[in-house]
Amino acid sequence: MEHQLQLLKTRFYENPNRHKDLDWHKIEEKLIANPKKIAILEQMEKTGGEPDVVGFDEEKNQYLFVDCSSESPAGRRSFCYDKEALESRKQNKPKDSAVEAAKAIGIELLNEDEYRNLQQLGNFDTKTSSWLKTPEKIRKLGGAIFGDFRFDTVFIYHNGAESYYAARGLRGILKV
Repeated sequence: MEHQLQLLKTRFYENPNRHKDLDWHKIEEKLIANPKKIAILEQMEKTGGEPDVVGFDEEKNQYLFVDCSSESPAGRRSFCYDKEALESRKQNKPKDSAVEAAKAIGIELLNEDEYRNLQQLGNFDTKTSSWLKTPEKIRKLGGAIFGDFRFDTVFIYHNGAESYYAARGLRGILKV
């Protein structure tokens, strides 16, 4: 727990553009009061996410921690979108799905707005892509969405939910 708190503190001070007007001491107090959330942040870290606080939801009194690794977290790549997509594959199944992997860690996939907000804090996914929380209408039709950053632009694309690629992973968000 102490190691993770120190890592988060260091990252917080090394990347001030990600959390303007936030106070580390208040964040740390909230984390210490929620040891289960620290354990989730440790899992985000172990899978390559490099979580950092990127905002505060005043209405819900929650800090927002997001995977801030420059590329999609290395330990969370080569997944199809969700359990249904995984089960639909007859051969060459990936080891997991993005939605199930996120649940196992205790995080949620970023939605399109959260992903676009993250991209305002730096250039993420310049060589990889990340599955995003897909609107139900698209998912019911067999699709799923993902995003990346190319040509100085954030792109949101679609693919069949059962597809998977070595360079596509998932970024998550944790609310503390």
